[in-house]
Amino acid sequence: MIPLSTIPGRKARLYIGKSTVFKAFLLGGVVVISTVFIWYTFNVIGQLQRDTRSQVQKYVRMWQMAANSPTSGTELQSIFDEIIVKANFPIIVLAADGEPIHWRNIDGVPPGDTTAQALEHLRETAARMTESHGRFPLRFGESHVNYFCYGDSKVIRQLRLMPFIEIGIIVAFMVVAMIGFQNIRRSEERHIWVGMAKETAHQLGTPISSLMGWTEVMVSECSSERLSDDSSVSVAEIAGNMKVDINRLERIANRFSQIGSVPDLQPSDLNQVVSETLEYYRRRLPFEGRGINLNFEAGQIPDVPLNPELLSWALENLIKNALQSVDSKTGRVNVRTSLQPPGKCVVIEVCDNGPGIPAAAARKIFRAGFTTKKRGWGLGLTLVKRIIEESHFGRVSLKKSRPDETVFEIQLPVQTGK
Repeated sequence: MIPLSTIPGRKARLYIGKSTVFKAFLLGGVVVISTVFIWYTFNVIGQLQRDTRSQVQKYVRMWQMAANSPTSGTELQSIFDEIIVKANFPIIVLAADGEPIHWRNIDGVPPGDTTAQALEHLRETAARMTESHGRFPLRFGESHVNYFCYGDSKVIRQLRLMPFIEIGIIVAFMVVAMIGFQNIRRSEERHIWVGMAKETAHQLGTPISSLMGWTEVMVSECSSERLSDDSSVSVAEIAGNMKVDINRLERIANRFSQIGSVPDLQPSDLNQVVSETLEYYRRRLPFEGRGINLNFEAGQIPDVPLNPELLSWALENLIKNALQSVDSKTGRVNVRTSLQPPGKCVVIEVCDNGPGIPAAAARKIFRAGFTTKKRGWGLGLTLVKRIIEESHFGRVSLKKSRPDETVFEIQLPVQTGK
């Protein structure tokens, strides 16, 4: 994994900018959703309150009509029993002096409770009702006046809590999501670091094993005193092969030393970098498969700003994947370079005649930790993507994938701006 510190100038600002925009978008989304919930809830509450007030006005008119009717006693009791008793909101009827005489749906005060404590609670409740909704006069005759007070129903009181519950749920969801995201990211980082350790062991393992082999040959020849002119292996050959492996170790050390630092991009011969990378694998073809053909079609391209160590690392991962996917007897891997019109971009294509990559896997191949191999950490193509896009300002993609033809394409700008 190449950390953020490897992203120079413009790329670093772009990365940070995207992260800030995402967080702002997430926060804005929470604010918008919360606002919509609150608005909708209070809109429903307002509608219910208007409906309740309309009902109260009808109740008051009916009660007053019944109370002023010649047969008001029976009709008054009927209205009270059939309408007022069945109302689903709190009701208090006050006498002219403000003392409660009828009440329904009052929490803590059942109908008929005339204790001093109950009456005091009713007076306080009626005062709050009057403050919130006013009171309606009930006139009996010309001088006698009662007052009708009402409060919000239980449904409205519950709805008033809904915005806070909704916001609490949203905040809780966001907290859980952020914790989950952090855990996933930490898990991915651990996976990547373990994968990097495996990649390090793999990179170092080949030249170290080779050096150990040549050391054994040299010790064996020296101990048997066969290291002479007619020996099967000359000192120059042993030294030459050991030098190749030592150079390989030095290159690996240079690669890993550049992780965590801004890579230095210098105009370089891309064809030479590709050719040297392919030559390394040609020496290993007897181990990969004797029937595999590894070809290079070098195009006429200008020098490209690049870091040879990191770019060769990316190419090695692509070529290694191609070699592992093809048949050991009929496999074919072709690497091509070309200049893309109108000359602003150089293209590298790595093609193989393997079985191809399934469509479901093709969407995930550059994701850290994803692999289709039984033995693998899913780091190779992630490393390729980081090196090409973040260190070289280029682009890497799976251009085509079908049986007998899989093509990975790298695009590198001829000029880069930081």
